[in-house]
Amino acid sequence: MLDFKGRRAVVTGGSRGIGRAIARKLAAQGADVIITYVGNDAAADEALTLIHEVNPDGKALKVKGDIADPEFSKEVAKLAKSEFGGLDILVNNAGITNDKLLLRMKPDDFTSVINTNLNGAFYMLSALAPLMTKGKYGRIINISSVAGVKGNPGQVNYASSKAGLIGMTLSAAKELGSRNITVNAVAPGFIQTDMTNVLTEEQKEASVAAITLKRMGQPDDIANTVAFLASEEGGYITGQVLSVDGGIQM
Repeated sequence: MLDFKGRRAVVTGGSRGIGRAIARKLAAQGADVIITYVGNDAAADEALTLIHEVNPDGKALKVKGDIADPEFSKEVAKLAKSEFGGLDILVNNAGITNDKLLLRMKPDDFTSVINTNLNGAFYMLSALAPLMTKGKYGRIINISSVAGVKGNPGQVNYASSKAGLIGMTLSAAKELGSRNITVNAVAPGFIQTDMTNVLTEEQKEASVAAITLKRMGQPDDIANTVAFLASEEGGYITGQVLSVDGGIQM
């Protein structure tokens, strides 16, 4: 069993979906966790309740703000330092979509997704990595997407942001490796979350038909992978992009 006792983690977008599953998984194995969220207070409170259920003796904190604002990352870094004394694990999970065909996509449709999904991850990385370099230990996991690996119609903005995360992962891994900090990316496929729940049944059926395992993934499928990469057992893995997609790319 993975052991995160004494480890301190930040999970962006941790109030719902994949982020909530990741935060809960890390906490269940003993980690103290900070989740960030942008607006849904009820969802954030529910996430903290679930975290406390699996780790009643651990610390679980929430912080509200927009990761597209570079000042917010500084606030998170201050909280991690003051409440936890440092940081060991960062999961850049927060992201948005604004799907439109390229010919209908306006500049704001593109930049808003880039600002959250890519720039936001950079802000968190630049603000929180120094807490890891001081301790000469860290695990950074960026949540990309299969769209960032193979593209997807109607998602030029989203796919660009997720492909950018992969480039960020590879470069950061080379820069931070000498400090005993690993940096990896996880590329989820078709996962059952609020983002996919808005699709029609016909769209869902078509997507499942393309998956080798013939089922949608669950948030816990991603959480389990992230937990391994964040663990001591995953300590010799860095600069990798791990697709967790049920074989949709085969």
